[in-house]
Amino acid sequence: MGQEVKKSLSAEAMAAALVMQQNEITEHASYKAIAAGMKDGKNKQILERIGEEEKIHYEIWKGYTEREMKPQALKVWWRKLLALLLGFTFTIKLMENNEAVAQKSYAALAKEVPECKTIQEQENEHENALMGMLEEERLQYVGSMVLGLNDALVELTGTLAGLTLALQNTRIIALSGLITGISATLSMASSEFLSAKSEGRDDALKSCVYTGIAYLVTVALLILPYLLFTPQNYMFALVTMLAVVVLIIAAFNYYIAVAKDLQFKRRFVEMALISLSVAALSFIIGIVVKNVLGVDI
Repeated sequence: MGQEVKKSLSAEAMAAALVMQQNEITEHASYKAIAAGMKDGKNKQILERIGEEEKIHYEIWKGYTEREMKPQALKVWWRKLLALLLGFTFTIKLMENNEAVAQKSYAALAKEVPECKTIQEQENEHENALMGMLEEERLQYVGSMVLGLNDALVELTGTLAGLTLALQNTRIIALSGLITGISATLSMASSEFLSAKSEGRDDALKSCVYTGIAYLVTVALLILPYLLFTPQNYMFALVTMLAVVVLIIAAFNYYIAVAKDLQFKRRFVEMALISLSVAALSFIIGIVVKNVLGVDI
């Protein structure tokens, strides 16, 4: 039967079937690899089940193409690394977004491949199962991470922009920013701890740790340009720092948008405008303070 169906496929359909077959075996290997790095439990069992269903889909396509295929090793390795660094929730939803694109291919092939409808239904079941199972600790503290990241971006961007014109020396600016940043990190983390405690939450310590880490990492990234440029190139350091701010905001909001199914563009524009506006205002204040006080370093 497979041979007969193969002959009935158009060249375009055969090409699409080969792509789908390759995707299915790679998805199978990816799910299995991510599941292998997880502790035994509901999440792992569901991922393994979905991985096996992807293998079944691969066999269906193989019946049409009559070709053996191996998983794309680099893609599987990359997804496993993403799951380790950014969490399995983000990685799996990123994979599911790619499968959503494949739905168009299923619709186009349905006329020539009857099994397309069954495969498409199972793929939709995958997504529903995944949405119900994703309970990752780090995503429970997104609010704390947003608080730490946003506060660090707004406060330190403004501080560094103001210091840039006031001090005009990258080393002194970096030193001042580092002291301010570390102090602010401890202050923000302790405030989050006390706030969580006052609400009667048992995860006050974890919440404060996530807030502190987000704040401290942001501090380090924003100060880095002032350490890389020579003392006289403070304006280049400022421009680089502002570019880093935009990149941090874009990366973080993309992560949250994928992992939490939120809108990316609005959140990105909002955070970027706030941070850059504060930087511009602080820059002007730095000029005014320097001229009024007559400070020349």
